[in-house]
Amino acid sequence: MKTPICDFVKNYQESDTSRLHMPGHKGQNILGFESLDITEIKGADALYEADGIIAQSEENASKLFHTGKTLYSAEGSSLSIRTMIALAYKRKPLKTRPYIVAGRNAHKALLYACALLDIDIDWIMPNEEQVSICSVVVTPEQVKQKFEQANTLPIGVYITSPDYLGQMSDIKALAEVCKEYDVPLLVDNAHGAYLHFLPESQHPIDLGAYMSCDSAHKTLPVVTGGSYLHLSQQANQEVGPMAKASMMLFGSTSPSYLILQSLDRCNAYLDTSFRSELKTLIQKLDQLKAELIQANIPVLPSEKTKVTIHASQMGIHGYELAERLRAHHAEPEFADSDFLVCMFTPQNRPIDFKRLKQTLLETPHKQPLPSTQQALFQVQPTRKLSIRQAILSRQAFVPVTEAIGHICSEPSVSCPPAIPIAVSGEIITKEMVDVLQTYDVQTIAIVDE
Repeated sequence: MKTPICDFVKNYQESDTSRLHMPGHKGQNILGFESLDITEIKGADALYEADGIIAQSEENASKLFHTGKTLYSAEGSSLSIRTMIALAYKRKPLKTRPYIVAGRNAHKALLYACALLDIDIDWIMPNEEQVSICSVVVTPEQVKQKFEQANTLPIGVYITSPDYLGQMSDIKALAEVCKEYDVPLLVDNAHGAYLHFLPESQHPIDLGAYMSCDSAHKTLPVVTGGSYLHLSQQANQEVGPMAKASMMLFGSTSPSYLILQSLDRCNAYLDTSFRSELKTLIQKLDQLKAELIQANIPVLPSEKTKVTIHASQMGIHGYELAERLRAHHAEPEFADSDFLVCMFTPQNRPIDFKRLKQTLLETPHKQPLPSTQQALFQVQPTRKLSIRQAILSRQAFVPVTEAIGHICSEPSVSCPPAIPIAVSGEIITKEMVDVLQTYDVQTIAIVDE
């Protein structure tokens, strides 16, 4: 598969052209990559009006993922999320106030998209078996119930799958319900770009989703910030012509050509050795997980490339287990009071598997610890303002312990996982504050009334 963006930049790099244009480093190496860092010069195309090398590369990605259309984002899945919401809004304008149905574990980028577009969210909360803000497995029954109880149908259903702990919703069943009611299913697949390349694809678009965003940099060898926005065949017919303009509404006019080259080069990798390397990786991880389970390590069932440990079931907090891992010269993706999450790709070395295994086997088991988040989900949040009103309001920053009873303005939580505990416009409760403190959030923005 050709790599038109990379080829153009390489030729330009070797041409010894006087760079009388941006960026200011003029291709002179300071960190070592500058000669590959260009802007929209003649022949380089333009991301939001692509009809040249970028359009060719996006078409290559679309063929690889079997989509109606695939667009590049150089600003991560956050930009793709905003674009998905905008396209769902434009698809079928409503006379009433628009809203979406969403799982409560949504990334805060969704809140900012809804604030900018003035859209409300009807949340699907975790059930009694789900004890983390990071994981909400949305069921078809929950979505259908929302539809049946609604006076006006939402502009879309938004779910996060895989979620931060690696749990996956039944996309195929959810898509069938959404199609029955003509509501687009929008999937934050940031952690699942690799899913299309399994022997039997589990990618949202292949399973019937209307649109999906994938963070290429999370599970593929792409520079941080590289993301895809995938449109199904139906979505491409209905909103495809508006997609670039909708992305341009939120995106920088100076997208990184380093990121675009990385996405372009990844196409060639996906087209050649990735499937076989992914298969080998999954075999190694299946073996590792089996060995850990045999040793009574509580490995949470998850998507193929994550190893999620229910640390509190071992009698240790996840962040303490993370410190043990760091002592073995390994850094996890995420840790909180209950869980430790490690992500693997074919680029991981054998020593990486060994260090995780050694850390877990050397950790003594104690009495299980109680969940620190369960109480949070037993109290239904009370909304006083719309998301837009709250985020754009005058703010005051107070210690979280003094925020109880006030209206949340900016969503506050550590990143990762960047999942709001208190959503903008909601009354902050004691349960919210307790969870915020477990994530070491010291201050929070409230509406200055």
